[in-house]
Amino acid sequence: MGKEASNKLEWRISVDDGTSEKLVAESDGPVVKKIWVWLKNLIILKVWKFLEKAWMMGVADPRKVIHGVKVGVALCVVSLLYYMRPLYEGVGGNAMWAVMTVVVVFENTAGATLSKSINRTIATFLAGSLGLGVNWIASQTGAKLQPVILGFSVFLFASAATFSRFIPIVKARFDYGAMIFILTFSLVSVSGYRVDELFDLAQHRFSTIVVGTSLCILISILICPIWAGGELHNLIIRNLEKLAHSLDGSMECYFASNSDEDPSKKTEGYRCVLNSKGTEDSMANFARWEPAHGRFNFRHPWKQYLNVGASLRSCAYCIETLNGCINTEIQAPEYLKKHLSDPCETLSSYASTVLKELANTVKTMTISSKIGLSITEMQFAAQELKNSVKSIPNHFAANPEGGKTEPTAKTSPPSVMDVLPLVTLVSLLLEIVTRVEDIVDAVNELARLADFKTVTTNGKANQNNPNNNQTMKNPPKV
Repeated sequence: MGKEASNKLEWRISVDDGTSEKLVAESDGPVVKKIWVWLKNLIILKVWKFLEKAWMMGVADPRKVIHGVKVGVALCVVSLLYYMRPLYEGVGGNAMWAVMTVVVVFENTAGATLSKSINRTIATFLAGSLGLGVNWIASQTGAKLQPVILGFSVFLFASAATFSRFIPIVKARFDYGAMIFILTFSLVSVSGYRVDELFDLAQHRFSTIVVGTSLCILISILICPIWAGGELHNLIIRNLEKLAHSLDGSMECYFASNSDEDPSKKTEGYRCVLNSKGTEDSMANFARWEPAHGRFNFRHPWKQYLNVGASLRSCAYCIETLNGCINTEIQAPEYLKKHLSDPCETLSSYASTVLKELANTVKTMTISSKIGLSITEMQFAAQELKNSVKSIPNHFAANPEGGKTEPTAKTSPPSVMDVLPLVTLVSLLLEIVTRVEDIVDAVNELARLADFKTVTTNGKANQNNPNNNQTMKNPPKV
C-alpha cells in the first residue's frame, strides 16, 4: 500500500498486531560503503592470489627470478650512459638506443640472446651502410630525382628482405635480423638529415647498439647462464621418460579389472610429447648460436635431437590411439583379456624398459651394454605375443570348459566380435614396439654424431669405440 506525498511514494507493510509500519529506504551512504568494501576485498584477494602464484612459480624455477635480476642489472648498467656526463657527451641522446637494445634482445637463454644480439648488430650495420650509400647517390642526382631513387630503393630492399623471411633457413635463424634490416634501412633512407649529419647519427646509434648487445651477451653467459642446448637435451630426456610411464600406465589400467583409477591420470604424459615440437625447434635453433659449454662441443649435433623428437612424437601418436582403444565402450570379454594379459604386460614392460634405458643413455651421454639385451628381450616378447594371439582359436576350442579363466558353456572358439577389440589393441602394441625401435635408431645416430662413450659390463667407459652405433642393437653374447 502506498500514497503519493511530496512527489514521492511511501510504502507501508502490515505487521502481526494489525498495524502498519512505514518502510524507510536506506541512504546511499551505507550502500556505497558496502560496495566499496566488497570491491576492496575482491581486489586484495586477487592481488594476494597473484602474489602467491608468482611466489610458487619462483620457488619451482628460481632461474626465472635470476633472469629478471639479470635484466635489471643490464638496464642499470646501460643507464649509466645517461647518468655519467662523459659517457652522455660521447653518445648524446642516442643513449636511449642502448636501453631499447637491452629490452628487446635480452632473452631467457644464452642462445636466444646471442641470436637476437648478433642479428640486430649485423642487420643494423648492413642497413645503415646501405642506407648511407643510397642517400649519397640520391643526393648527387639533384632535387627532382632524389625522392624517386630513395622511394625505389626502399621498395626494392624492403620487398627483397620481406620475401627472404619466407625462406625456411632465413626464417629459422635470421628472421629477427631481416626485420631489423627493413626498419633501419627505411629510417635511414627517409630521414631528412644531410649525408654528413646522417653519418654521425648512424655512427652514434650503431655504437650504442653494440654496447647494449655486448652487455647482454656478457651478462647472459657469465651470470648463471641458461643454455638452450641444455634445455633441449633435458627436454628429450623427460619426453623419453614420459612415454615409458604412459606405456606402463596404459597396460596397467587396461588389464586391472578392479582398478577404480582414471586411466588418463597415468597416461597423460604422452600429451606433453605431442605438444613439444615448437619448443624443440626453437631450442635447437638457439643452441646453434651458443659456444661450447659443459659436455656440448661447438658443433654438437643439435639437429639430430629434432629427429629423436620426431620419433618420440610418432610413438606418442600411437600411444594416444592405444588409449583411445582402451577407453572405448566395445571391450573384449574378460576371459580373453586374461589369456593375453601376461604377454601384453610383458611386452609393454620391456618396451618401457628400453625407453628408460634410452633416457639414461641421453642423460649420461654413455651407451650401456644393458640396452642391447633389453631390445632383444622386447623383440622376443613381441614374438611371444604374436604366438599367443594365433593360439586363441585352438586354445579355446580344445578347452571348452576352460577352468577358471573361460566360461563353462564355451563349446566353440570366440567369435570375431569378441576377439576384434583385443586384436586391435595387440596390433597397436606391436606398432608401438616398431616405433620404439625407430627411437633406438635415432638415439643411435645421436650417439654416433655426439661421440657418446660406451660403458662395458665392468662399468668402465670406452671413449674411442668406433662401433658405438652398433652397441644398442647388438648386445654382447653371454
